[in-house]
Amino acid sequence: MLSFFKDYKKFAIGFFILSSIIILIIYNILNVEKPLPVYQPNNVETTLVDSTIQHVKKYHKIADFSLINQNGKTITQNDYKDKIYVADFFFTTCQTICPIMTDHMYEIQKEYSNDDDVMLLSHSVTPVIDSVEQLKRYAVKKGVNDAKWNLVTGDKKQIYELARKSYLAVKSVGNGDKFDMIHTENFMLIDKKKQIRGFYDGTDPEAISQLILDIEKLKRSEKL
Repeated sequence: MLSFFKDYKKFAIGFFILSSIIILIIYNILNVEKPLPVYQPNNVETTLVDSTIQHVKKYHKIADFSLINQNGKTITQNDYKDKIYVADFFFTTCQTICPIMTDHMYEIQKEYSNDDDVMLLSHSVTPVIDSVEQLKRYAVKKGVNDAKWNLVTGDKKQIYELARKSYLAVKSVGNGDKFDMIHTENFMLIDKKKQIRGFYDGTDPEAISQLILDIEKLKRSEKL
């Protein structure tokens, strides 16, 4: 009888240990962090997607570009190679949403001041007005770190096509001519593969907090 209870005790301990291991494995599987979505033109609100690419279901990436920053330097995709970055569209004379957006970009800059993997990119939607000199004055006023945050100007049609066909940031109407004007509060989170991983209201502090959380999530996923 004593032998039976001893054997039963060993069995019970072994069963408890095995059950604990199984429960722990299941818990870890169920709590695997869900990755951020990869946005394609066909799964973004249609009003933000140019009609010529609304059918695209995969492989959408930010197109190559060549623009000029606040220091007169040519900025291309190579400057953002292997970087996570946040992009937006603004203009320096805007008195409504842009100052709020710029302040929030500054908060992101401050959060990642010592992180070389995270950068910022702000495109002027009034490039004729926003010359290199104007962007530089604005950058100094707003505390822009030139090594981390580029304010860019250049060809208007290129900038507007980037907004509409790459970043999926604004309504699809317009052709980028002198009468065209886009105005959007959207911030876009771009991964190291040039893919869109999130859209955020650049005027909303809660959305900016979520953006920072998502940057951290993206950093973790790209280390795997």
